Amino acid sequence: MAAADPTPDVASPSDRSGGSLLVLLAPMPASQTELLLARLAASFSPGSLIVATPEPPAAELYPDLHLLAIPAAKPAMTLTAADFANAHQLAEKHHAQAILMLGPEAGSLSPAALQSLSNAVLATPADLALPYYHLPPNAGLVNSAILYPLTRALFAAHMRYPLAIDLGLSLRMAERLAGAAQRFSMSNPGEALVWPVDEAAVAGYSIAEFDVGPRVLPQPIDPDINAVLAQVTGSLFADIDLKAAFWQRSRRSALARNVARPSLSVDGVADIASMIETFHLGYTNLREIWSLVMPPNSLLGLKRLSVADAATFRMPEGLWARIVYDFVLAYRLRTINRGHLLGALIPLYLAWVAGHINIAASGTDPEQHVEAVAAAFEAEKPYLVSRWRWPDRFNP
Repeated sequence: MAAADPTPDVASPSDRSGGSLLVLLAPMPASQTELLLARLAASFSPGSLIVATPEPPAAELYPDLHLLAIPAAKPAMTLTAADFANAHQLAEKHHAQAILMLGPEAGSLSPAALQSLSNAVLATPADLALPYYHLPPNAGLVNSAILYPLTRALFAAHMRYPLAIDLGLSLRMAERLAGAAQRFSMSNPGEALVWPVDEAAVAGYSIAEFDVGPRVLPQPIDPDINAVLAQVTGSLFADIDLKAAFWQRSRRSALARNVARPSLSVDGVADIASMIETFHLGYTNLREIWSLVMPPNSLLGLKRLSVADAATFRMPEGLWARIVYDFVLAYRLRTINRGHLLGALIPLYLAWVAGHINIAASGTDPEQHVEAVAAAFEAEKPYLVSRWRWPDRFNP
C-alpha cells in the first residue's frame, strides 16, 4: 500500500494549503482510483483532503483535492508495517490532522462509509476507526475462525475485522503504529504485519467500529491457504507473545458491537468433502505432531471428530478455542519448527471451516456461529493463561 517518501506533489504546494485529512490509497487500477477520487471529492469539503496515491491523474481533473504521487509498494493482502511507518511520515510532512488508509477495491465503499471512518478520527475522540463489512457468509473465514476470536478474548475488543484493509487513524495512533513498525524494520519490513487493535488496546486508546455495508475484497496475491494462514496467524501469535503481560491481566470484555448484522443467505452449498478428507489425512499423519502441541483431552475430541458423519460434521466451539490456544503456546515455546507448526494447523482449520459451512447450510445465521466461537474463546481464556504460566502441567 503506501510506499516510501513521496515524489514531488502533483499540485504545487504554493497553490494548496495543507489538508486536514491524509488519505492513502493502495495501488489499484486507474478506473478504481478515479472512482474513489470522485467519491472523495464529492464527500469532503474542498481543500480538506491530501490524497496520496501511486500514479495519480492530472491535478486539474480533481481541483478540490491535493494530490501526492507516491511510489507503488509491493502488492500485499493487507496493510504491512511499512504502510504504517510511511503513513505517519507523510502525515507529519504534510501537517495532516488524521489519516484514512484505503485498501484495494476501496471504490466499492459508499461515500457514507468513507465519511464515517474519516469523521471518527477527525471530529470524535476515536484513535482507531475500523469498518464492519457485510461479507458473504463464506468469506474471510481465517478472520472469523482465528483473528476475531483471539483479538476479542485477549484484548477485550469486539472489532469484527481486526486486520481490516481500510481504517482511520488519529495522529497519536499513527505514531504508535509507526513505532511498532520499527521493530520489524531490520527483519522483514515489506511484509511484516502490525496489529492496530492490539496496539490501541495496550495503549488505552479509543477504538470505534462503523458499519460500512458491502465491500469487494481483493483476491490474495498468493491464493495458497497454507501461505496465507502461516503469515497471518504466525504474525498474530508473535504479537500475542509480545503483549502477554497485558492480556494475562484480568479484564472485562468490551461491550457487544453496536452495528447492524444483516442475515445473509448462503449462495449454494460449498463442497466440504475435500476439507474433511484433509482433516482425516491430518489425523492419520499428523497425530504425532499434534500430540506435542495438544493435551490428551483435545486429542480425544479430535478422535471423536474423525469418525463424525459428514452431514453433521462440526468442530465444537470449546475444542476449537483450546486447539488455537495450544498452537499459540507451541508457537511461543517453539515446541516444533514454527513453519511445521503452522502447517499442522491447516487440517484443523479446514475442519472448522467444514463445520461452519454445515452450520450455515442448516439455516443457522453464520454470524451467530462466529459469535458463539468468539464467546468460547473468551470462556477458555483461563485455559490459555494456565498453560502459558505452567506449560509442563499438560504434557503427556
